[in-house]
Amino acid sequence: MAVKQYIHDNQDRFLNELLDLLRIPSVSADPKFKGDVMAAAEFVKESLEKAGADTVEVCQTAGYPIVYGEKIIDPSAPTVLVYGHYDVQPADPYELWDSPPFEPVIKKTEMHPEGAIFARGSADDKGQFYMHVKAFEAMMQTNELTCNIKFMIEGEEEVGSSNLDIFVKENKEKLAADVILISDTSMLSLENPSITVGLRGLAYMEVEVTGPNRDLHSGTYGGAVANPINILCKMIASLQDENNHITIPGFYDKVEELSAAYREQLNKAPFDEEDYKKKLNIDSVHGENGFTTIERTGIRPTLDVNGIWGGYTGEGAKTVLPSKAYAKISMRLVPNQDHKEISDLFQKHFESIAPESVKVKVTPHHGGHPAVVPTDSAGYKAAESAILEAFGKKAIPTREGGSIPITSLFQKELGLDPILLGFGLDTDAIHSPNEHYGVKNYFMGIETIAMFFKYFRQSSNK
Repeated sequence: MAVKQYIHDNQDRFLNELLDLLRIPSVSADPKFKGDVMAAAEFVKESLEKAGADTVEVCQTAGYPIVYGEKIIDPSAPTVLVYGHYDVQPADPYELWDSPPFEPVIKKTEMHPEGAIFARGSADDKGQFYMHVKAFEAMMQTNELTCNIKFMIEGEEEVGSSNLDIFVKENKEKLAADVILISDTSMLSLENPSITVGLRGLAYMEVEVTGPNRDLHSGTYGGAVANPINILCKMIASLQDENNHITIPGFYDKVEELSAAYREQLNKAPFDEEDYKKKLNIDSVHGENGFTTIERTGIRPTLDVNGIWGGYTGEGAKTVLPSKAYAKISMRLVPNQDHKEISDLFQKHFESIAPESVKVKVTPHHGGHPAVVPTDSAGYKAAESAILEAFGKKAIPTREGGSIPITSLFQKELGLDPILLGFGLDTDAIHSPNEHYGVKNYFMGIETIAMFFKYFRQSSNK
C-alpha cells in the first residue's frame, strides 16, 4: 500500500518525466538523429541515478550505447534484470500525425477515457520501460524493494539490436539474474489482462530490380524494354498463392504445427472480429486460409511488403519508364524457423524468379528468432499474481505477432526465460502515425511491476 500511495502522490511528476523523454527524437534508423539518440541515453542514465541505482554506466558499443544500472540490496536475494529500449521508430509520414510526433499531448479517446499520450515511442517502448524506472523509485522510497534489480536499456532495438548480442555474450556475469522482465508487448485490454508467452521471429529484406541503365521515355521505349516496377510487382505477387500461402520452397519445412487442443485454447481469448474490423475500418479480415485471426497473428508465419518505390512519385505527371524499383519485405517467423535460413531461402527464390530482362539484388537486413516462454516458472507465476492483485482478474496467456529478437538471445546466452509483461494495447498505433499510450496503462503498469517484485521474492523463498 505504501508503494501504491507513493505512485499516487507522484503521478504528475511521473507523467511529466515521461513527456520529457518523449520529446527527445531518438530515431536510431536515421543518422541525422544521432545526437538525440545519445541524449536519450543520458536521460535514462540520469533517471536511474535519481531513482536510486548505485551503479549506472553508459556502455559504449559499435553503435548506440546500452545504459546499465543496478541496485544490489542483498547478494543472497533474487535478482530481476529489466530490459527495454530508448530508441524509437521513424515518425514518417509526419503529415499523417494529428499532433507533432515529438511534442507529446494527452487526449481522451474511446479506448482511453482517462487520456492517452500521443507521441512517437509512447507505447514502444519509452512509456513501457520507464514504468520500471518509476516502480524502482517507488520501491526504493518506501523501503519495499525486495529483490536486487539490474537495468539494461539499449538504443538499437528498432534497427535489429546487433550490438546487444555482443554485449550480452561479453557481460554474462554482469547480467546474471534469476529472471528477465520485459515490457515491450501489449495485453488484450485492461478488462482482460494478458501475458505474452510467444513472439514471432523476423527476417527483413530489401530488394532492388534494375532494368535499363537510365530512366527512359515511356512512350519511346514502353512495350520494348522491361519496366522494373511492373516486374517487381509481379515477382512480389507470386510470393503468395490464392490461399495466401507463401510459395518460397522450403519456407514451411520447420514450422511448428500445433495441436488442435492448443489452437482451441488459444482461440478462447476474448476477440470480437466485428469490433476488430470496425477499429481498422476494413470490410473483411485477410490471411492464410484455414486459420483464425488470432492464429494468423500469433502462430503462423507471414510475408509482407513494408515499402515499395521507384520511378516518379512527385506532383503531376512524368511519363517515365524507371531504371530501378525497390521494395522492403519482412517475414514473421514461428518457432523452429531460423531467420538466417529463411533469408537464404528468400534470396535464392527471389533471384530465381527474375526474368532475364532485369537484374535483381537482394540485401538481408536485421532478423531475429521466435520465442516461446513457459507458464509454470516462478517468474510467470509472480506476474500472474501481480496482475491478479492489480487488475482483479487472472491473466490470459497469449501469443503476440510482433518480434523481440533479444528474447531468444536471453534464453540462449543467459539461460533465462523472459517474462513479457506488457501493458500496451493493439490499438496503440505503434510504428504508425498517432502512436499513443494510455495514461491509466502507464500507472497500472508501474503498480503491477512493483507487485511483481513482492511476489517473485515470495516464490523464491519457498
